[in-house]
Amino acid sequence: MKILVNNAGKRFNRDWIFRNLQLEFSSPHHYAITGHNGSGKSTFLQCIAGSLHLNEGTIELQHATGHIEKENAYQYLSLAAPYLELIEEMTATEFLNYHASFKPFRNDWNSEKILEYIGLKKAAHKQIRYYSSGMKQRVKLAQAFFSDTPLLLLDEPCSNLDQMGFDLYKRLISELCSERLVIICSNDPVEYESCTTTISMGVQN
Repeated sequence: MKILVNNAGKRFNRDWIFRNLQLEFSSPHHYAITGHNGSGKSTFLQCIAGSLHLNEGTIELQHATGHIEKENAYQYLSLAAPYLELIEEMTATEFLNYHASFKPFRNDWNSEKILEYIGLKKAAHKQIRYYSSGMKQRVKLAQAFFSDTPLLLLDEPCSNLDQMGFDLYKRLISELCSERLVIICSNDPVEYESCTTTISMGVQN
């Protein structure tokens, strides 16, 4: 998996969030994107995911089969971020099964095994709206990590997690990401300690 960023720029109204980005990401490497609030970390990640459009430049996703068309990019990537909403009227089992209907899980994994792995087996049939913020974050991580995708995008992945949650996150990184391209937006070294490359974002004018 490879991502080519060519002179990428994104603005809101007249304010440039970032501009003239020239970067390359390739698997199986892990990359950290750091920077102060407002530096464009989350915006850039959403542009990679295709949920936001650039104002200039390009971001191209490539796989072994060649160029990935934008409308097919979702099949190759998974994303966990604080701003993503869960379907809270569903149980965790229902949500994960629904998610798997359009983005399959990795081999030999199903919702039951996943919920046991992330410590939510006893809450598997409880509606997500009754979950604590930490439990909801575990579900967000689960749908991203266990999706069978070569690209994993993580934005502040340990938000609302306690120490046991941090330990779970480290396990997920260690056991499920050795061959994947992983990009992590964070200012917490604990969250990106697996990364070998750090990219610092700054406000562009």
